[in-house]
Amino acid sequence: MSAGVADDVRPRAGGGARRRTTLRRVSRAIGPGLVVAFLAAAVIGPWVAPHAVTDVDLLREYAAPSLDHPLGTGDNGVDLLASLFAGARLAALVALLVVGTCAPLGALLGAAAGYAGGVLDAAFVRVTDVVQAFPSIVLNVAILALVARPGLGHLVAALCVNGWVLYARVARAQALALREREFVTAARALGQTPFLVVVRHVLPNLAGPLVVQATFGLGATILAESSLSFLGLGPGAEVSWGAVLDQGTGVLLRTPRVAVVAGAAIALTVLGFNLTGDWLRDRLDPRGRG
Repeated sequence: MSAGVADDVRPRAGGGARRRTTLRRVSRAIGPGLVVAFLAAAVIGPWVAPHAVTDVDLLREYAAPSLDHPLGTGDNGVDLLASLFAGARLAALVALLVVGTCAPLGALLGAAAGYAGGVLDAAFVRVTDVVQAFPSIVLNVAILALVARPGLGHLVAALCVNGWVLYARVARAQALALREREFVTAARALGQTPFLVVVRHVLPNLAGPLVVQATFGLGATILAESSLSFLGLGPGAEVSWGAVLDQGTGVLLRTPRVAVVAGAAIALTVLGFNLTGDWLRDRLDPRGRG
């Protein structure tokens, strides 16, 4: 009886494992695909849009989709597809600027603190704790509220104020383990200064975890930028997905299409970066591949 039960269980367990493997492969393919679609929309989208984002047609405000306007129109009769392409370009620019600033800065500070240890490391941990004690969106809103007319530079600066902390924590954790490795000990024995040891031996070995964190950070930054624009704190001269979503909520009962399209663009883009980060983590971590 027990042998028969075991025989019945084995195929089911194998089928479940195969289904999980198939689902994992599909999710890994979807993530990079969504990221590529987002980058294509940001780079070439405004060039192939049927209308310019500055074209106003008050007589066709919130018009239904047509051949002339594939996704319809939004506020002031602006083509919704053109607004999505322009919002994608702004989201990509903000994400690249924020992550491109925060990742190197956080990596250098975290690696230096983790390698040095002692009082410097303890003080660094306390600073990161203080920064993370404030909710991210509340801190960003507080900073932008100090500016009469927030622009792109103000938005990037506000997101960078606390955006470096996660990269610094990842770098510090890795540096604590790397400073006891043989190649770091050999570099110190050869007389290299702590700065050269960190730059030449510690930071290059942080590339994998930092790339994964940066991938997640791109999605998080796009979500933060959309949230701030939704609250009216984005760059007023630029078209943002958050601003389009805000417009859609005003006519949600009459024309839900605007809010649904903008919300779907934000959700799919963030999902794409998150799935891509999971895929990179599995690829760069030998234990994950095993």
